[in-house]
Amino acid sequence: MKIVTLKEGNFAADKQKNFTLLDKHPEAKGIKISIQPFLAITKNDYILIDAGFGWKNDNGKLVIKEILESENIKPDQITKVLLSHLHKDHINGTLVKTENGFEPVFPNAEIYIQKRELDFAFESRGNPSFDFEVLESLIQLPNIIWMNDDYGNINDEIYYEVVGGHSPFMQVFKITEDRETAFYGADNLPQESYLKYHLAYKSDFDGKKAMQLRIKWYEEALENHWKVLLYHDLEKSIIQF
Repeated sequence: MKIVTLKEGNFAADKQKNFTLLDKHPEAKGIKISIQPFLAITKNDYILIDAGFGWKNDNGKLVIKEILESENIKPDQITKVLLSHLHKDHINGTLVKTENGFEPVFPNAEIYIQKRELDFAFESRGNPSFDFEVLESLIQLPNIIWMNDDYGNINDEIYYEVVGGHSPFMQVFKITEDRETAFYGADNLPQESYLKYHLAYKSDFDGKKAMQLRIKWYEEALENHWKVLLYHDLEKSIIQF
């Protein structure tokens, strides 16, 4: 299994969930985070794990597309997109806005969405964490796979589990091939520092639950030598246990 980090950049996110690229505006106020989806390449699939914000470079090209091209990968080679939850910095990269409306960035991929997380999003109108224009266009795509179970296997390689914490029905993923496991804890485990300090964050829907899950995952990662994928870490993307 090969893991490719698709880092869009380091950002400051303010209380209204406006994102400012720190490379251009280092003085920007807000929580400092990276946005970095991951591509897991197995013998059977090209699996995108969350889809980023859809950030564009100075030439108007999607940063994720640019990184994929540098790896000699085309967007239409992506076979699966796994969405942990529906906040805009995790889903907006699934679509690109054109003169003709929104078009899929990964036209041949099945996109996996937890249905209960969608229901929660639509109950949260006005919450700036969601981009409802993108979300409403996303769910119209014909290749959405709706997920309703608490846990299970998408195929022999991909395991998912609805764990809550950061959002009520957020799901995490394990991808295993040839005795190697990549674990993605999404925004319950977005940075390495979350493993060092046992804190319940107020920004989470259930911060205590997220904290307890991190403690459990740390023990499992040590025991099973996981690769842990860090979506929001400013400096690292993967920890090998």
